[in-house]
Amino acid sequence: MLEALINYVDRGEPPESGYKPKDVRWAICCNEQGEFLEVIELGDVSQKTNRGQEFTKCPDFSFSEMKAQGITKSHFLVETAEVVTLHSKNPEDRKTHEKHSYFFSMLKEAGMVMPELQAIAAKMANHDVLAGIREKLAELKAKPTDKVTLRIGSKFPLESSLWHSWWQEWRSTLITAKSATKDKNKSEPTNTVRCFITGELIEPVRVSPKISGLSDVGGMSAGDSLCSFKQESFCSYGFEQAYNAAVSESATNAYRAALDELIKKHGRRLAGAKVIHWFKKKDLPKDDDPLAWLVESEEQQNRNAQQLAKELLTAIKTGKRPDLTDNFFYALTLSGASGRVMIRDWMEGQFEELVTNIMNWFDDFAIAHRASGGLAPNPKFMAVLGATVQELDNLNGPFVTKMWRTAVKNELIPEYALAQVLSRFKVDIIEDTPVNHAAMGLMKAYHLRKERKKGGETMVDDLKPYLNEAHPHSAYHCGRLMAVLADLQRAAMGDVGAGVVQRYFAAASSTPALVLGRLTRNSQAHLNKLTGGRAYRYEEKIAAIWGRIKDSLPKTLTLEEQSLFALGYYQQMADMRKKTSENTNKEKEEGKNE
Repeated sequence: MLEALINYVDRGEPPESGYKPKDVRWAICCNEQGEFLEVIELGDVSQKTNRGQEFTKCPDFSFSEMKAQGITKSHFLVETAEVVTLHSKNPEDRKTHEKHSYFFSMLKEAGMVMPELQAIAAKMANHDVLAGIREKLAELKAKPTDKVTLRIGSKFPLESSLWHSWWQEWRSTLITAKSATKDKNKSEPTNTVRCFITGELIEPVRVSPKISGLSDVGGMSAGDSLCSFKQESFCSYGFEQAYNAAVSESATNAYRAALDELIKKHGRRLAGAKVIHWFKKKDLPKDDDPLAWLVESEEQQNRNAQQLAKELLTAIKTGKRPDLTDNFFYALTLSGASGRVMIRDWMEGQFEELVTNIMNWFDDFAIAHRASGGLAPNPKFMAVLGATVQELDNLNGPFVTKMWRTAVKNELIPEYALAQVLSRFKVDIIEDTPVNHAAMGLMKAYHLRKERKKGGETMVDDLKPYLNEAHPHSAYHCGRLMAVLADLQRAAMGDVGAGVVQRYFAAASSTPALVLGRLTRNSQAHLNKLTGGRAYRYEEKIAAIWGRIKDSLPKTLTLEEQSLFALGYYQQMADMRKKTSENTNKEKEEGKNE
């Protein structure tokens, strides 16, 4: 995994130690003499959640550098509004004042290479100037934690390279001081060792850098460590912290830069975790990215993911897309936990395999629309998860991770998911609310994948998106019978409130032998109320279904059989609605012709 992350970074410019990209929300504008002019908002100000402007090469202290010499430090050129201007809810906080002093001490020192920075530090030492900046920030509703930088005239010092050599020298003094104060009694590598990632002889870092972007999934706003060995129970041979998995500074910077970029630009939040993915050769447009098809909006899903997948597979196999041949995908599911990065799942494989798996996902979930007669739209991944719970907040992380792997690796759908959607389906039926297409698709997909795992293909022929009147399982036909009896009651009596479905569906779907015979006998009263050939059509349909059930009316149904009952009910109901709609349209056309 770490090697794949480093290879991702190697496709572009390798990250330098002491720098990282940062989003900056506000700029304090000054002239070349250091006089304060105004505060401006950076980034896309029209966005409600404006993250600010990204600067790709910002100075950044590592965790160990921040702790070196035992003094409180701040970052250079980019810091929070609280640190730079004391724009804080607690302006008397001692630690904030220490960071503020350190920030301006670095500006003064950097004035040796950029005199403008020294001029700004001198002017902003004036309490009245600083108060004016705070007043402007408050007027613009800036938060104390928002990132702030400086702009001199029309230029940002961040975009200049004049301070780079000074910055590396400043960092080197911290590293030297840190090395001089090492405790000689502790077991730390004094010679070069093999890098855990590259296999090269290196001098390892003691503390791994923080990974950003996981604060909304259990992580800390300051970042989380990927390689962390803080407690003694996780350490070996007396080594401390990251020495237990020796990695060079360049390698740690590389995987940190890769994760930061992937989380920021490609990370998607799924319940309590974030999923990221990338490809070995290059980034792909969304039309060529199978994992994007799983989570995109309905407008994009309407482009038919199955067709996109088939076209892409054909192009790969016929050599029309050589850029995708021998490409590989990597998918990572992660979250934060007490300052550490938690790897929930890791997947990799051939791109062609991924396209096939995503195509199978949508094929397996294909189900008839409950009203229109055609196929329901491709379900978004979150719609599938949402079909298993009443509220999305009730989703648990391990289940989300398992379902993501199920889609990506073409694995079995867990029985837990089947139980959940079946429970939700019964509630929808009894409360007479529209049935969730994703829930029905999940039931169908569960059976198809389980049958394939056994090596069988009969279920693929038996369980299609539309009604199958020749299905071999009696539970399926019991569901069909329930749908016909419910439709018959509506045809004979109209809306009667709590009808056959509301009263008997739960019992019929678990103990059909106790319910369906009695309901069929009672249906004679409804048949007598119908005129013309309608009674005959219903009678014929009921008899045909009983002909399929024969003498195998089940006394009880297992969970899987109950889901077949539900599918039979749903597909029969969808088929009847389709035919009713077709007949209505036909009558309208005949009326126009007359």
